[in-house]
Amino acid sequence: MADIKDPENTLVMETTKGTVVIEMRPDLAPNHVAHIKKLVREKFYDGIVFHRVIDGFMAQTGCPHGTGTGGSQYPDLKQEFNAEPHVRGTVSMARAMNPNSANSQFFICFDDARFLDKQYTVWGKVIEGMDNVDKIKRGEPVRDPDKIVSIVVAADAA
Repeated sequence: MADIKDPENTLVMETTKGTVVIEMRPDLAPNHVAHIKKLVREKFYDGIVFHRVIDGFMAQTGCPHGTGTGGSQYPDLKQEFNAEPHVRGTVSMARAMNPNSANSQFFICFDDARFLDKQYTVWGKVIEGMDNVDKIKRGEPVRDPDKIVSIVVAADAA
């Protein structure tokens, strides 16, 4: 298992391709991290598919409809754009045109995507299991997509 320094701010995500460990960054995006943890603890993400997966770019998930059109029951979040770069393993919020429209959808970068810097809220990074992220089935939309089987805050898994 990964070297988990802060279990309260680490997610362990089981996907159909294997385990992915995400270190959350409340120092960068405290409201987004709190929101994600609330959704995780409510089991919101369990069973949700990776609906938009672009080779060399990113894998997006978090839509309850599996289409990229939905969010959680909670209000959208005010952006918390930061200087953290969008590079391989970065976890960032998806949103619509409105910068304050992030809700439950997020993406994991396969490669550098620096053109997104300071326009999307980075809230974490993959610290273990990027090889499993790399295996996620590609497509826009994805046919027979991979999904999040379950996701937990590491502090709750003990």
